[in-house]
Amino acid sequence: MKMKIVPAFLVLGVGLTLSGCGYSPGGRALSGGAIGAGTGAVLGAVTGIGPGAGAAIGGGIGAVAGAAISPHTLNLGKPLVGN
Repeated sequence: MKMKIVPAFLVLGVGLTLSGCGYSPGGRALSGGAIGAGTGAVLGAVTGIGPGAGAAIGGGIGAVAGAAISPHTLNLGKPLVGN
């Protein structure tokens, strides 16, 4: 069981780090939620809680983290589409 949990937290950490991508708070929340949901679905399937529950938890955490991160902390520039 421990061998599955360590990689799960590593992937979750990477997902939270990337959740700040975007220019506006709404964009960062949306991209963070999407990244978190994808990461959570994979982690949920690996850890046994199920991909649906993992996606819900990861999406919520990613959206909150994405909205909370300042664009000055992690700014990849304006999006190419929709300027």
